[in-house]
Amino acid sequence: MVQTEFKEVKPDILEREVETSEGIKRVRIFLSKKMLKELESDAVKQLINTASLPGVYSPACAMPDIHVGYGFPIGGVAAIDAENGCISPGGVGFDINCGVRLLTVPLTKDEAAPKIKELLDELFKNVPCGVGSESKCKLTREELDEVLTYGAEWCLKKGYAYHDDLDSTESNGRLEDADPLKVSQRAKKRGKSQLGTLGAGNHFLEIQIVDEIFDETAAKTMGLKKGNITVMIHCGSRGLGHQVCSDFIRRMEEETPEIANSLVDRNLIYAKTGSPIAKDYFKAMCASANFAWANRQMIVNGVRKSFKRVYNLAEEDIKQVYDVAHNIAKLEEYEFDGEKRKVFVHRKGATRAFPPKHPEIPQKYQKIGQPILIPGSMGTSSWVMVGQEGSMKESFGSTPHGAGRCMSRTAAKRELNADIIQKELENRNIYIKAASKKGIVEEAPQAYKDVDQVIEVAHIVGIGKKVARLIPMGVVKG
Repeated sequence: MVQTEFKEVKPDILEREVETSEGIKRVRIFLSKKMLKELESDAVKQLINTASLPGVYSPACAMPDIHVGYGFPIGGVAAIDAENGCISPGGVGFDINCGVRLLTVPLTKDEAAPKIKELLDELFKNVPCGVGSESKCKLTREELDEVLTYGAEWCLKKGYAYHDDLDSTESNGRLEDADPLKVSQRAKKRGKSQLGTLGAGNHFLEIQIVDEIFDETAAKTMGLKKGNITVMIHCGSRGLGHQVCSDFIRRMEEETPEIANSLVDRNLIYAKTGSPIAKDYFKAMCASANFAWANRQMIVNGVRKSFKRVYNLAEEDIKQVYDVAHNIAKLEEYEFDGEKRKVFVHRKGATRAFPPKHPEIPQKYQKIGQPILIPGSMGTSSWVMVGQEGSMKESFGSTPHGAGRCMSRTAAKRELNADIIQKELENRNIYIKAASKKGIVEEAPQAYKDVDQVIEVAHIVGIGKKVARLIPMGVVKG
């Protein structure tokens, strides 16, 4: 594969051309000169390989939080022709619809602080955390199929959600193409006891303070007030989504060995759009996404009960700002050479960032654009942005999803100490409740890029606009 050097085509936008079987294509990375030293060559190679998939429209993109993933780089975005292209599990990821949800709480920092440790203990009881954690909500087989079909709507029906929660969720918390029959029994067995659980890894539940506001109008529309408390939830489809991804990777390799053997990277295995296996994967992916939205909604239910118990707040006073997915493939429409085309936009560690007046964002956000929720690493700031028109022109309606790793989990466990990290954070009045010390070291601030730099790049290139910076006060981790 012929490669040319990256060139800065606009401030903080780097591009290069690559030769593929379909001709010359472009790859694009949103990155500042300051962040170039952290750019992994293997992640760049993955982005270039992504551009070689059939039906990929230029440019294949990577967000400033780019790092090595499975198949696609994490932070990768590819728009692939819906008629003559493909769909790739590696472009979605194992944790299907891993995403972020943000809540506002009618408490100030000073009001919340005296009971923050008590709150973390209560959250730890109401939201099961850690590897293999099991839900207090026991589903029958029929109920699990309903969750896979209806997503957050199931939670509303059962009294675990308010109508406004669904209105403030991407796709209203449900993808209608979901089919539970396409989800294996093994995947269902893994997910059956995990609804409403946080899991481990980089997933967290964080109590935050609105530290600074950059767009007063957007912040007011979202209910964000400087000095007030927010809650950010980061998790996905748990073992169910992981198994669905594994199942279809194996099936694609077995049923289409000619594709698997022709790939520059076998992790990029795909199914041609329109084929039975592509249709089955998409339906199973949608079902997994629905499970993830229901999962985050059940966690919200646990959060509301915890604040009610500790602070005597009414559950309905804890409002949802928004919920976004950042590991998903969505059928969307964009213009190429003056012609509108339907594409499967694969977002692997990237967030939708639709601009004002886009028909797929809630009515209450039509004037400001879609809320974008970007978590930092444990102990650092997180951000709220809004979508801009530039995202539709530059990145297929996408922005970053987080800080992005700069240290592997293995290196973090080797070099960092959980007790020291916890003490350092407590010295800054940030308290951690974790299921394991392993989770603390793997997700330490030192293991991640500077999220403020990631946000600055997205803001400068116009794919998102800064609204508010949030800083942590208490963290629950698996």
